[in-house]
Amino acid sequence: MPTASAFVTEHTRLRITPFVPEVRLHLADEAIELWERTEVSAGERQPPPFWAFAWAGGQALARYVLDRPELVAGRRVFDLAAGSGLVAIAAGLAGAAAVTANEIDPYAIAAITVNAAANGVAVTTVLGDELAGDAAGAEVVLAGDVFYSKPMTDRVVPFLARAHARGALVLVGDPGRAYVPESGFTTMAQYDVPVSKALEDADLKRTAVLTPAQPAGQSFSR
Repeated sequence: MPTASAFVTEHTRLRITPFVPEVRLHLADEAIELWERTEVSAGERQPPPFWAFAWAGGQALARYVLDRPELVAGRRVFDLAAGSGLVAIAAGLAGAAAVTANEIDPYAIAAITVNAAANGVAVTTVLGDELAGDAAGAEVVLAGDVFYSKPMTDRVVPFLARAHARGALVLVGDPGRAYVPESGFTTMAQYDVPVSKALEDADLKRTAVLTPAQPAGQSFSR
């Protein structure tokens, strides 16, 4: 059985990210077939291969960070639900002192590792569910496309609130997913992000970069 890293490189192509041309990622063309292949390779059920695509929220957040490197330069960064590692890589390119990318999918961890190497940046990966914590030690917490389901949102919002309450800068990229909170966040920027029509049923997604509405160091809720 191939390693997860070998699987990633075999079933994707290294390409320039549409909205973030500074970053190259190993990306796939089709989701369902790839998902089936991950399950065959692993010999068990696997989560969807979110790691193989440049989702709108991650692209917008990566663009925002690269255009404002002072937000992360010299700081410790935590990228939640990192997927391909796009946002983590952008933070590294923008001069972060240390970048940690968290995922629950071993294939995503492999993708982050090979993508970071392709872009010449150092990213530490953490495999596992970190949502009970607050990204302790990170001065900046980044999250792209995390409001896609109610169970995920119900856990992510308290996680972000705890990170914000202890003083971390929290930034979220979201293209208007079904469960994005209706309150508690301020829009910092908006972009029209190119996406795969096969995945999003659109060529462009209007995507916001959000931050907690409360002053830093204070908690917030939905």
